Amino acid sequence: MSARERIRSVAETLSEPRSTNWISEQAEAAWSTTNNELNDLVEQGRLRRIKAGDTTLYQPDYTRLLFDEIRTLIEENAREELQSELAAIAEEIEGWQDTYDVETWEELEQSLADGEVSSAEIRERREIIAFWRANEEDRQLIKHALELYSDVETTRKQMTDAADRVTS
Repeated sequence: MSARERIRSVAETLSEPRSTNWISEQAEAAWSTTNNELNDLVEQGRLRRIKAGDTTLYQPDYTRLLFDEIRTLIEENAREELQSELAAIAEEIEGWQDTYDVETWEELEQSLADGEVSSAEIRERREIIAFWRANEEDRQLIKHALELYSDVETTRKQMTDAADRVTS
């Protein structure tokens, strides 16, 4: 992976605003290369620049990342595949609900404090909580993708038709 790719990888996965120095250290890249790449990412709309006193911080444009993820889901999956994935997620969550007699991951998390749960069981439940939360995030993204699927298909067809008219 090149220095610029490492910088992009670090910058686009930030969970909180960070400085050029911090990003440069994490990406193991020269400060000047990092600064140039961060400026490019800001110009492209992929990052936001935040002034905090004398320090400039950067964070991803989370709205853009959300829409990019939804667009990727639509472009790379048929509607039926997304529907099947929703069903698979629901099945997995229902299995955990039945196994642990809970309705939410938060309830499962509360069970970690139960004095009768072994350390191995606590580790297993923590792992399931992480999967459950990821499933809920995925489910929300897939729902958004399905809500927009027809609109994107219509727009794509209009663009293709317009391009065909110009090239014919």
